[in-house]
Amino acid sequence: MQAPHVSVMLRGWDIRTGTTGEMVLDAARRAERLGLDGLVAGDHVTFYGYGNDGLVTLTAAAAVTERIDLKTGVYLLPLRHPVPVALQVAQLDQLSMGRFTLGIGVGGEDPHEFWSCGVDPRTRGARTNEAIAILRRLWTEDGVTFRGRHFTLEDVTVYPKPFRPVPIFVGGRSEAALRRAGRLGDGYTGIWLTPARFAEAMERVGAFAAEAGRDPAAVEGGMQFWTSVADDRAAARELVGRAMEATYRLPFERFEKYTAFGMAKEVAAFLWQFVERGARHVNLITAQATPEEAVERAAEVRAALHELAG
Repeated sequence: MQAPHVSVMLRGWDIRTGTTGEMVLDAARRAERLGLDGLVAGDHVTFYGYGNDGLVTLTAAAAVTERIDLKTGVYLLPLRHPVPVALQVAQLDQLSMGRFTLGIGVGGEDPHEFWSCGVDPRTRGARTNEAIAILRRLWTEDGVTFRGRHFTLEDVTVYPKPFRPVPIFVGGRSEAALRRAGRLGDGYTGIWLTPARFAEAMERVGAFAAEAGRDPAAVEGGMQFWTSVADDRAAARELVGRAMEATYRLPFERFEKYTAFGMAKEVAAFLWQFVERGARHVNLITAQATPEEAVERAAEVRAALHELAG
């Protein structure tokens, strides 16, 4: 069985937390040198007050790397108008010479984030579906006219265009996310799933793709995991638990069964359960002391996955 494509989350810079821009860019360079397959950037505008624009983070990473793939995981598309997003993505794809994948999601954990951007959170799914359709047309057509419930375009052309229509991976675990991935996506990235639930999710994605007249095999499946690597399993649990509680403001016990932690081989064994069920990519949100260590530990996990693949 083939090892999955392994990406590591690239932390956004924030002087308040001691993470400088140079630290983040050094981590991106190191990830490429260590042979990791991709860099992932998260995205929020004001998640409980904190923001990190995934496209900005990856544009900086694209400028200091040459080969490693770049992916948002996930970009909150319903918070933005699709026309400027189409341009930003196209420019990033050109800057990176075709290395970018747009991973999108609908968010909603913090409804105040949506209201702060003038978006009713109840409309986020419908806005996302319309935005995906608009992006695909703007990347391949000129003079696009579109009349939807949330967006209206009249004879819109956007240049530059990407080298190729940028792949769109849909993140989430709801039925709506599975439907969106099957009908509209090039890939699906699950989160907070057990191995059995991931297998069921991929079956649903495939069924939705078939209903839409698409080849189910064309939708790449994968997972995103919080993780931490340490020689001591208890120390690894403490690292990832503390990071997740600070992010989501919920007890770590709510997430523990979905989280891989311990030595690199232990983490790889946890992830392999998903690979056996069809996960072709894994994104690692590696909670470590520094961005550099996060990259190094992710590389250890990748090496352990390749050992399992034989």
